[in-house]
Amino acid sequence: MNNELTIRSRAEQSITKKYRKTIWAPFIRAVKQYELIQEGDRIAVCISGGKDSMLLAVLIRLLKKYTEVPFEAKYLVMDPGYNEVNREKIESNAKLLGIPIEVFETDIFEITDKIEKYPCYLCAKMRRGHLYKKAKQLGCNKIALGHHFSDVIETTVMAMYYGSQLQGMIPKLHSLNYEGMELIRPLYCVHEDDIIKWSKYNGLEFIQCACRVTDKSSDIDSKRKETKELIKELKKTNPNIEKSIFNSIHAVNIETFPAYKADGETHSFLEHYNDTIE
Repeated sequence: MNNELTIRSRAEQSITKKYRKTIWAPFIRAVKQYELIQEGDRIAVCISGGKDSMLLAVLIRLLKKYTEVPFEAKYLVMDPGYNEVNREKIESNAKLLGIPIEVFETDIFEITDKIEKYPCYLCAKMRRGHLYKKAKQLGCNKIALGHHFSDVIETTVMAMYYGSQLQGMIPKLHSLNYEGMELIRPLYCVHEDDIIKWSKYNGLEFIQCACRVTDKSSDIDSKRKETKELIKELKKTNPNIEKSIFNSIHAVNIETFPAYKADGETHSFLEHYNDTIE
C-alpha cells in the first residue's frame, strides 16, 4: 500500500470512527435536517484549498459511497491568482486525499488587488459568481461551500456588534443571478475546532488565507479575529455559549422586535400593534 493510499484511508476512516460524533454525525444531521441534498442533484463541491473545503470534499465523497440517495459531485478549484506554492499545495493535498479536482483560473486577485475600498466584499462576490457560472456550465444545480458551525456563530455576532443588525447565515439559499442554482453548506453543524483536530490527527497541512490583500494588511480580517477572541472569552464562563447562539437563530421571536426585514422590506411592530386589542 503506497503512502498516498494510506493517508487517504486514514483520513476517511478517522471521520467515520474517531470523529464520528463530532464530524460525521453533525454533517449527516445538517444534510438531512436542512434537506441539502436530494436525489438527482449534481453538486459542485467548491474547494479553496483550506481545511474546511478539503474536509467537505472528503465528506461528500464518503456520502456518495454510503447514501441510498443517488447524486453526482464535481470537485471544483477556482484559482483566483494563487502563487505557485499555494497552487501546488492544493493539488498535492487533493492527490493525497484522492479528490479528483477540476481547476479553472480567474483574475480575481489581479482585480481586487487594485481596489482600496471593500476589496474582501468584492473578492467574495466575484468568487461566488465564477463558481456559480462554472458549476452551471458543468450541468450542476448546486454549489457546496465549506462554511461551518463556527462561521455561523461568528457571522451572527459580527452582524450585531459591527453591522448593527441581527443577521444569521442560513444552510442553503437560492441564487438570485443564476436561475435554478442553489448554494448549500453541509458543514453547517460541524465545529471548526473539530476540523482542526481532524487535520492534525491525519498530519494534513492546508493553505491558510492566500489573499494578497491580507498579506499586505493584517487589519483586513481583524473584526473576525476579535469576534473569535470574544467568543473564546465568553466560553470560559459559559461553555455552551456557541450552542445557545446557534439555537437562538433557530428560534427567533419576531413579535418581540420593534422592527425586522423580510423580502428586502423593513417592517415595524406598529403595523400590527393594534391588531391584538380586544
